[in-house]
Amino acid sequence: MTSQTASQTSELDAASSSHQLSALLYRRPMLRLAGLLTAPAAWLIVVYIVALAMLLVTALWTVDTFTGAITQSWNLDNITTVLTEKVYQTIAIRTVAVAVAVTVIDVVLALPIAFFIAKIAPRRWHKILVAAVLMPLWASYLVKVYAWRNIMSDGGFFDWLAKPFGLSSPGYSLTAVIITLAYLWLPYMILPVHAGFEQIPSSLLEASGDLGAKPWTTIRLVILPLLKPAIIAGTIFTFSLSLGDYITAQIVGGTTQMLGNVVYANIGAANNLPLAAAVSLIPIVIIAAYLLLVRRTGALKHT
Repeated sequence: MTSQTASQTSELDAASSSHQLSALLYRRPMLRLAGLLTAPAAWLIVVYIVALAMLLVTALWTVDTFTGAITQSWNLDNITTVLTEKVYQTIAIRTVAVAVAVTVIDVVLALPIAFFIAKIAPRRWHKILVAAVLMPLWASYLVKVYAWRNIMSDGGFFDWLAKPFGLSSPGYSLTAVIITLAYLWLPYMILPVHAGFEQIPSSLLEASGDLGAKPWTTIRLVILPLLKPAIIAGTIFTFSLSLGDYITAQIVGGTTQMLGNVVYANIGAANNLPLAAAVSLIPIVIIAAYLLLVRRTGALKHT
């Protein structure tokens, strides 16, 4: 009886403590919110912010010329080299140009595809068409890139298709990199643009037509302003993913160098981790500036 009584008392104490904690959390919604966000916020701080801080710290170190060992002597030599040497400036401009070209191509392709899925295709086909857009993402990244390598090689599909018009395949070049990246990241543009079209009432487009607006006028004055947040969301994906990519340039780019390739080369063959860290700061700064610019436009308020 004594042990049973003690067990019941313990259960009552536990229930009372649980009730008090529940009551406390109910009275303090901010405490409840803090409890929910503490773990993910701590994970974000450790994995993301601390990692970026360590990247900056690594960029301030040097590599011993004779031994190849990393020396923790603090200086700005690596960052100065990356910012002042012509080769790194050229590679950075080329990388940004590729990312912008890929983003523009994907916007141009995504708008009609997303419009067809959202507004023209029968409702019963919507899920099938969205699945078709997502289907390339199920395949391996490397398989898709090597497939495009074969398509654009000499004697490949592009060569066969272009020869009747007196043209030739782009081969392994900067053009091939842009085409391949545009294909890889296109679903990331179609999906947010499709979601944006879904939120535009069809009656609004019909009203524009009834008021005498031509199709291009409706697109320019009605559709594009409403799609602005969705398009911006898609460009963040395509621009940032293209900015940091290095595998595609290695496989289909020939001698094309991008920032990602420079980082990879300095981590691997060159064994110069501090210089690689300094180079990797460039795309981080660029995408941070882009996000700040997008934020100032107010386009992210309704995404």
